[in-house]
Amino acid sequence: MRYRPFGRSGNAVSAVTLNLGDATLARGRAGARDLVVAAMEHGVNTFHLECADPVLAELAGSAMAAVDRRLVFLAVRIGQRTERGRRVRDFSPESLTASIDQVLAASRLGHIDLVLLDEPAVDELPQATLSALKALRSAGSVRMLGVAGDEDVMDAYVSTNAFDVLVTPFNVEASWATRNRIRAAVERDMAVIGYDYFPKTLSSPKKAETHGQPKRGLFGLGGPKKDPIFKGVGTFAFLHQTPNWTAEEICLAYALTEPTLSTVLIDTADDKRLEELTAIPDRDLPPGLPAQIEMARVNQAAQAKSA
Repeated sequence: MRYRPFGRSGNAVSAVTLNLGDATLARGRAGARDLVVAAMEHGVNTFHLECADPVLAELAGSAMAAVDRRLVFLAVRIGQRTERGRRVRDFSPESLTASIDQVLAASRLGHIDLVLLDEPAVDELPQATLSALKALRSAGSVRMLGVAGDEDVMDAYVSTNAFDVLVTPFNVEASWATRNRIRAAVERDMAVIGYDYFPKTLSSPKKAETHGQPKRGLFGLGGPKKDPIFKGVGTFAFLHQTPNWTAEEICLAYALTEPTLSTVLIDTADDKRLEELTAIPDRDLPPGLPAQIEMARVNQAAQAKSA
């Protein structure tokens, strides 16, 4: 595992962060705790709770209890509460404060390193909520505040200088708008966490070859024809054709080449896949692959512009 500085916080975080959510809970209490322990054994010291679930918090806290608190980093995403068995969005100061208190009590970790607001819309975040969160940060219950999402409103949240962290999708298809947002965040001394490193649009060989290409007409007729010799050239088809690499591994390795990202969020509850993904930070992309990625990115952008 490799470690990177987390903004100006002074923390060193693992290059990959393990997400803990419903799939984790599906393993049962013992299995969930074993997953966290296994991640730490693979060098992961950074964990993300996808919601303020007290059971998740308790499992994470019990697994981390054996490690010096200063060596592990816990992020919690808030902005939803459970009502009659379903999750409801709620950014009121009362709801968010209750969520944080719940995680602190269940985890027994003393403090939460990072509290993330889950994709707040432009009119969803009252000033009273931000004031309450800042008070918790001043009291030491919360070390950092962050905002997560990929909508244009994130630009406004970054520009407020009210947050310490930006959590954003980043992958081989990342737009210039996303890249500029990341740059703006870094200029404000914000740490950046990436997620969605393996987009669904590239998850199969067929999708990777045809995504972003002009669509043919009815029954496959019409549209540009390609010489079979050049089939897949200029597309992301190579993601599924590279020896000793899966498409997901290539996409994760690519995200890890972005120096502005402090860590990249991975989401798995499978022990074997966890081992494979946590090994990626120590692997270098095969020669020529970065050039292929850029070629496909440029070609896809050109196709989108001409569409």
